Amino acid sequence: MNIAIFGGSFDPPHLGHDMIVKEALKSLNINKLIIIPTFLSPFKSEFGAPPNLRLQWCRSLWENLSTKIIVSDYETSQNRAVATIESVIYFKNKFNASRIYLIIGADQLNSLHKWHRYDELKALVSFVVACRDGIKIDENLQKLDINVKISSSKIKSELNFKHIPTAILDSVEKFYKDKNAK
Repeated sequence: MNIAIFGGSFDPPHLGHDMIVKEALKSLNINKLIIIPTFLSPFKSEFGAPPNLRLQWCRSLWENLSTKIIVSDYETSQNRAVATIESVIYFKNKFNASRIYLIIGADQLNSLHKWHRYDELKALVSFVVACRDGIKIDENLQKLDINVKISSSKIKSELNFKHIPTAILDSVEKFYKDKNAK
């Protein structure tokens, strides 16, 4: 079985994430696309929206898009930061996966070597890089050619919600505006 794993904070999920999901379904030879919202990124000290709310947003957006999609609570249910290698090994075993694609954003390329057990991770997965912000991607890496200029951080800092999918727009806008008002 071929699987793709797309993890992230999804704090909040935006149209760039949506384009990645749809392009992965279209261009990767996979049986399952597993979308995994983090409890907390190992590289961050806090989250904006709570893990279960971000999981709910992801499920609202993608769970019914395709029978190939699983929106997993694996990391959110751990109540701690989970290293990518842990999730990869868990889903490799769960699906007896023969091939694993790991979808990352181009903005993560410079710090990839800092990921926990990176050498083991790169031996287990084929990295698929979502183009972003014109960042140069090594020609040996597989790409998802979406090249958007959207970031969750920018959405939160500017409270500009024009890049939030309609299905979750009201909930996302209310959450971050209420949080910012405190």
